[in-house]
Amino acid sequence: MARRRRRRWTHGTALGVAVCVAAAAGTGWALYAKLSANITPDERAAAELARYERERPTALVRGAQNILLIGSDTRAGDGNREYGRDLGSERSDTTILLHLAADRRDATAVSLPRDLMVDIPGCRRQDGGQGAPVFAMFNHAFQLGGSACTVRTVEKLTGIRVDHHMVVDFSGFKDMVDAVDGVRVCLKEPIDDKAARLKLPAGPVTLDGEQALGFVRARESLGDGSDTERMERQQRFLGALVDKVQSDDVLLNPVKLYPVLDAATSSLTTDPELASLRGLYQLVRGLRDIPTEHVQFLTVPRESYVYDSNRDQLVEPEAERLFARLRSDQPVVVARDTAPRSPDGGPSGSPSGSPSGAPSRGGPQESAQSPSPAPTFRGSTAAEHACE
Repeated sequence: MARRRRRRWTHGTALGVAVCVAAAAGTGWALYAKLSANITPDERAAAELARYERERPTALVRGAQNILLIGSDTRAGDGNREYGRDLGSERSDTTILLHLAADRRDATAVSLPRDLMVDIPGCRRQDGGQGAPVFAMFNHAFQLGGSACTVRTVEKLTGIRVDHHMVVDFSGFKDMVDAVDGVRVCLKEPIDDKAARLKLPAGPVTLDGEQALGFVRARESLGDGSDTERMERQQRFLGALVDKVQSDDVLLNPVKLYPVLDAATSSLTTDPELASLRGLYQLVRGLRDIPTEHVQFLTVPRESYVYDSNRDQLVEPEAERLFARLRSDQPVVVARDTAPRSPDGGPSGSPSGSPSGAPSRGGPQESAQSPSPAPTFRGSTAAEHACE
């Protein structure tokens, strides 16, 4: 465990190795060009966001980066039709706001529930018409106006400037998992879910792409059926994926590395600035020094919507407290058990994702910018392994 916790999040190294391999080989430029050409630039979203530049939040801390990761449930395209009919629209099945600290000491991934009730601004619809502002479920933003509308909705909700965005579909997710030869997770109970096409034994198991997709998407038949548990399952899986990609046999072996990068780039639609291998490398090159225990996952503080228990609403002021820390690039601390304590020391309970006062891991940034200890939010890190 100690050795694993010292591992660094070396995606920057991975891309650097890929660039060197491509440049050195006789067919190197063709390989480099292929990887870059795999990525689809989201020109439409860029143009739409430019129209609303004046209303978008201002970045407060130089060097900090916020990337919106969107998992699309589209049934269009090869590999996606088997999951249902293409009804001419798509929604954001999973959305994560990834904050990279300016000093690259931390990476914090915040899940945004698809059932969260939010104010969606007036967005240009997919058919070219102009939609009116609406109060609706969060994933309606993507269905209404694609990634640009989702970015604007997140910025309106959080006050955080989104610097980049990435969209991946079902097929791309499966290919990425298969490219790393599967991802190992630990199951407390066996799974037999016909809807998710998933039948797995309890204990440690390595999921292939198809199984992984079912694992992160299944909701009603796994656990308590809540979207909160589904998001926590997604976070555990992503932590395990980060740990797997870090392993030396993937990053330092060009034979294994190229298929991983080919799958990863083929699955991406990004803002134009990131839509090249060079663009991605510029983004992630500083991540190699982030230890896995500082790659954190949490869900925005939320609770059942007051008018519909099947929907969510933010818990305030806890949610704004989280957003404020991300805006100002102050440390966020996560732990699996952060229930507030009553005077007698017993747990008093808290909504999902709510913080409690707890000492942070400290550092110059914390002491200089925050007069009180950083709050601790319920979550996990990429260094945690349920099987160990």
